[in-house]
Amino acid sequence: MQKSFIPTQKINELLEQSKQPSKQQVEEILAKSKSKQRLEMAETAALLNLQDPELLQKIFTTAHELKEEMYGNRIVMFAPLYVGNECVNDCVYCGFRISNKNCFRKTLSKEELINETQALEKRGHKRLIMVYGEHPMYSPEYIADTVHTVYNTKIGNGEIRRVNINAAPMDVEGYKVVKDIGIGTYQIFQETYHEPTYKKIHPSGPKSDFLWRLYGLDRAMQAGIDDLGIGALLGLHDWRFEVMGLLAHTIHLEERFGVGPHTISFPRIEPANGTDWADNPPAPISDEDFMKLVAIIRLSVPYTGMILTAREPAEIRNKIIPLGCSQIDAGSSIGIGEYSQNDKESFKKSQFILGDQRSLDQVVRELCQAGFLPSWCTACYRLGRTGENFMKYSKPGDIKSFCHPNAILTFSEYLIDYATPETKKVGLAMVEREIAKIPASFRGEVEKNVEKLKNGERDLYF
Repeated sequence: MQKSFIPTQKINELLEQSKQPSKQQVEEILAKSKSKQRLEMAETAALLNLQDPELLQKIFTTAHELKEEMYGNRIVMFAPLYVGNECVNDCVYCGFRISNKNCFRKTLSKEELINETQALEKRGHKRLIMVYGEHPMYSPEYIADTVHTVYNTKIGNGEIRRVNINAAPMDVEGYKVVKDIGIGTYQIFQETYHEPTYKKIHPSGPKSDFLWRLYGLDRAMQAGIDDLGIGALLGLHDWRFEVMGLLAHTIHLEERFGVGPHTISFPRIEPANGTDWADNPPAPISDEDFMKLVAIIRLSVPYTGMILTAREPAEIRNKIIPLGCSQIDAGSSIGIGEYSQNDKESFKKSQFILGDQRSLDQVVRELCQAGFLPSWCTACYRLGRTGENFMKYSKPGDIKSFCHPNAILTFSEYLIDYATPETKKVGLAMVEREIAKIPASFRGEVEKNVEKLKNGERDLYF
């Protein structure tokens, strides 16, 4: 019989024992992070309890420097595509829960899915995460079929080159079906790693089984999906415990499979239509603690991608991105069918309310102005740099030698095909600056490919 690999008692003890970390202790921990080593749970607990303003600033600075060293100034762009919101669970915080009579239930038809995909492609998106409620109708075969439809939907120069999945945990055979269609990352949020809280807020439905969900990504690995995304929904329990839970999950995957998660997500709970509970979550997290949390996750797992979603308002995202984030969504809509329709009541079909309503073009422009390089690169997936092979390059910080030139190429594609004149002007200046950073021995190859893009070629990568 499976047992939880989340050491609840140990986590509580470590958080209690490390309430006043010394300056020397903190500096030793930061030095370990800078050497690109994953932290142990006791070390992360010490950082979580840190209150000294001067040392907190060191945490922020080190997290920023570490991200730059590991991934450069790239920010990978994606968009969520909600396929259907039918759900048999009754999670108290979720707008999709089965008891929510205010939720308008909708599943995209094939024609509507094509329309949504084309609407995303017309804006310049190349990477999606497809999201499904938990319902028997969203079977592995159904998910595979919808992914196939998206991959085969193209308009002009637009195409979706990589689909990631956020859906219910499956058995091993189900994961194999989804893997065979060519997905990228399979993402499952445990929501909360605190089992008593988990059971309280998931009263019924398949999701009420804490262990089935906890081992969901183990089964994905057994099926051959080696690109995994973990996450916790902040606001359900003490945020410090959740960070420790994310680290424990990372350690479990590394010890059992030799590969940790490809991405870690840390969304804060947001209001949802017909869901009063979400307006006053039991463990809200302040903006200051949220910044601290993001920096500590970066320091704890230096080589893992970190996703900051459009749940957060623009001003918060602008503060958080420099602290270690490597992926964001932009120009996002989460109402079913909202990308292709101007639906004024789309919130009735949404899981929660988005905080950042900016268009993709506006986000891209503002990222450039802040010194970040937007990227839609999917080369790693298509060249087999996933799982253990990805970590081979990621852990020592070598992955950016592939990703930086590929980011330049995908960004150039966006500027040529989709950017507004204002964004194109800012972006082309950035492309010149980024090309200048590439070693002279390789710079010519990148410049040659940028010229090919200007002459009409597409999807060039190293």
